[in-house]
Amino acid sequence: MVEIKIKGFGSIVLKLDWKSAPNTCANFVELARKGFYDGLTFHRIIKNFMIQGGDPLGKGFGGPGYAIKGEFAANGFGNPLHHGGGAISMARSADPDSAGSQFFICDRDDGFLDGQYAAFGSIDPTDKDSFKTLDAVASVPTDANDAPLNKVVIERVTVSPDEPVKEAVKIKDRF
Repeated sequence: MVEIKIKGFGSIVLKLDWKSAPNTCANFVELARKGFYDGLTFHRIIKNFMIQGGDPLGKGFGGPGYAIKGEFAANGFGNPLHHGGGAISMARSADPDSAGSQFFICDRDDGFLDGQYAAFGSIDPTDKDSFKTLDAVASVPTDANDAPLNKVVIERVTVSPDEPVKEAVKIKDRF
């Protein structure tokens, strides 16, 4: 389990699916345990679609200095996860192997993303508090570029001790 605590909103608790996206999970957990996400923002928010964070630059162009292989069908990887409401997935550019630290959480069923992006976990469907937090963040006012008018800050990302400790395989130096 991973908890994303968002300043002024509450927490989103996610269960990671190591079987479906092992390197993506390893990468996210590795970054979270290092404190990489702490203090970053959700820089892109689109109501009825998703909230996106994990960019150290806060503009959608930054990352951890490397990329990982995209674990999704269109990139030759058999990831069966669905981009339903509450799913967490890696953001990337047009390059299928460009994900690094940016992630998004689906605000609704975004099944059209299945097989195109590396989903790697989700909110438990019975976790009403996490969905309430997700909905509150997804509802903040934004500008014409989908940036929130007021910063939405990730206070910290906490990884439960029962999550595996595995080093992610990095494939490219970036950013």
